[in-house]
Amino acid sequence: MPKKFRVLFVCLGNICRSPAAEGVLRHLAGQRGLQDRVEVDSAGTGDWHGGDLPDARMRQHAARRGYDLSSRARQVRPEDFAAFDLILVMDRQNRQDLREFVRSEHDLLRVRLFCDFVTDRSEVEVPDPYYGGEDGFETVLDLVENGCEGILRKIQAA
Repeated sequence: MPKKFRVLFVCLGNICRSPAAEGVLRHLAGQRGLQDRVEVDSAGTGDWHGGDLPDARMRQHAARRGYDLSSRARQVRPEDFAAFDLILVMDRQNRQDLREFVRSEHDLLRVRLFCDFVTDRSEVEVPDPYYGGEDGFETVLDLVENGCEGILRKIQAA
């Protein structure tokens, strides 16, 4: 049995983008029978929402697509860099903010932009929908679905 591939998604508050990616990857892995090969979690660079469910708007949009977003927000921890094989940030600022949690520059080798796994779209960052309208949540889910397919291809090839 191959070792589990551990993925951590990171955004600012861990209530919109990263829990959406967590829920989508978990769902898609389950559909493909890969739930035993992948472990997924999410976290935020900030601690404002610790223990909260994802944003109600994101949960609503995700539920329409069949995704359950029921994880609780938490902040990134220094030990996450050793615990996860891949840490995917939603934007460049998230990557910069992770520097306050690293123990060494080696920790940053696992960090990549989520959109590195997105195909058929030109975005390089997943936009934060928090202060925008309903379309922003749909855009995030479109990007997350596409990127999670790419992540699963990486896992299956490993």
